[in-house]
Amino acid sequence: MAEMSRELVDRLYTVPPDGFVAARAEAVATARAAGDVAAAREIAKLRKPTVAAWLVNLLVAHRRELVAELVELSAGLHAAQRELRGPQLRELSAQRRRVVSALVGEARTLAVEADPRLAAGKLPLAEVETTLNAALADADVAEQVRSGRLVRAASYAGFGEVPRPQLRLIVGGPEEAEPPGAGAEGAGAPTAGPAPEARPETARRRRDARSTAAEAKSAEAKSAEAKSAEAAEAKAKAAETAEAEAEAARAEARTSRRRALDRALADARARQERAEAELARVVEVERDGAATLAELEKALADLQRRRVAAERAVGQARVARKAAERGAVAARRRVGEVQAAVEALAAEDRSSGKPGRAPGKPVREAHSSG
Repeated sequence: MAEMSRELVDRLYTVPPDGFVAARAEAVATARAAGDVAAAREIAKLRKPTVAAWLVNLLVAHRRELVAELVELSAGLHAAQRELRGPQLRELSAQRRRVVSALVGEARTLAVEADPRLAAGKLPLAEVETTLNAALADADVAEQVRSGRLVRAASYAGFGEVPRPQLRLIVGGPEEAEPPGAGAEGAGAPTAGPAPEARPETARRRRDARSTAAEAKSAEAKSAEAKSAEAAEAKAKAAETAEAEAEAARAEARTSRRRALDRALADARARQERAEAELARVVEVERDGAATLAELEKALADLQRRRVAAERAVGQARVARKAAERGAVAARRRVGEVQAAVEALAAEDRSSGKPGRAPGKPVREAHSSG
């Protein structure tokens, strides 16, 4: 227990009971992860409190001044009981009821603050009241309550406003130093019975013996009840320890699974980074390709315009060529016609005995004279 932090234990015993096992398992796993095996083992042994015990622990944690007032009131009640001061005892009893009632109300308020779901449920406030009254009557119970680590409600059947009688068996004494008939005077005397003055003492002894027997029987019954309660508590503690160990094992499994998931997440993130880097590279390549394509399309459009202009120039040249061809044909036809006329004229001249001209030579005089 020395290995554990007091703050940790106090915190665990103010956790609502339905979350105690999980909180304890988490604390065990944390201690094991820190390498503190002894503390983890001691934490696993902590017992789960009942709802009533949890409510009392809440009072100790958050209303310590009221619990201290209850303890002071207990001392006054015990003193008044011992001295049988009736008026003071009645006043202290009334004060006890007020303090206990206030503590019970505070317990309910603290429970609802810790877990609002409890506002609609029924809380074991009667057990809280019984435990507080037991703390007033029994110093051991008071010490358990003040520790803030109560695991179950307590009760004290013997508490009351009138103190219980302190009964004991008186053995020995002047009257018993010499039993009747043991002295010399009684050696031959008749044993008719005890002297009259010895009868009250005998009756008192009988009453004391009966009371002692009753107390012994009550003590035996309480001892048997205590043993039964101890056995039940041991069984409950064993069950809680097994539950704690199982919860710790589950927590360890969750931790292992979390580590595996963390590794898987790190691997997935690395793959994501690589994929995103590849995506960025491909996007860059696509951007460069798009730019190249745009340049080529621009060049293609320019070539297309130049092609259209060239086609237009070729068409115009073709038209001019055809016109030139027609002109050439007409010129050749005219040359042929003129040549034929010249040849015809030369033939006429030969036939008339006039000197002819060389073919193809123009006759300027004839044209000029004619």
